[in-house]
Amino acid sequence: MGKATYDKDITALLVIDPYNDFISEGGKLWDRIRNVAEANDCVPHMMQVLDAARKAGVRVFYALHRRYRPGDYETWKYIAPIQKAAWAHKAFENGTWGGEIRREFEPQPGDIVALEHWCSSGFANTDLDLQLKKHGIHKLIVMGLIAHTCVEATVRYAAELGYEVTMVKDATTSYSEEHMHVALDINIPNYAHAVLTSNEVAHAISSVKDLELRAQS
Repeated sequence: MGKATYDKDITALLVIDPYNDFISEGGKLWDRIRNVAEANDCVPHMMQVLDAARKAGVRVFYALHRRYRPGDYETWKYIAPIQKAAWAHKAFENGTWGGEIRREFEPQPGDIVALEHWCSSGFANTDLDLQLKKHGIHKLIVMGLIAHTCVEATVRYAAELGYEVTMVKDATTSYSEEHMHVALDINIPNYAHAVLTSNEVAHAISSVKDLELRAQS
């Protein structure tokens, strides 16, 4: 689906929820996503795309789920099932190892970390749209956790806001192959301009740098 080209001045890589609790051995949710994550090499593919973006000078943004803090949900009148689950498991608990970004994906100087989202979309009730617009971003390359919740919700919202979105289909994971199929083969293609592999995206990003070097020579 779709062939993407990128201009680094208007393109950003959006990394969603690369927390230890999700993608590190010993994380609270790792056992639930492990089989799918290891089957599609999710973490190595995420690293591949991030490395390509950094080398090409593509700006990196982070959309992070709310780190659990005592009192977050206790007084809420209405709470979504996904938020109840986060409350029950104390997922991504603030001040704990599980609530830290996995070392390989830690933000670097110049990266933009948006305000944490409370439910699934990285845009809802955060400053992500503002930050992207202030940096002149029109195209998003999206990867991260997990496919059928935060990733899909963020891709949908991005399309609603007018962004052109590329989904990196093997740089995400979910609880089952069924969840992956519904998110990546049925739902996200309605909103993403392109659904590509990490190799395809890394090659396209690298081409940005190659064209820039040829233009300067």
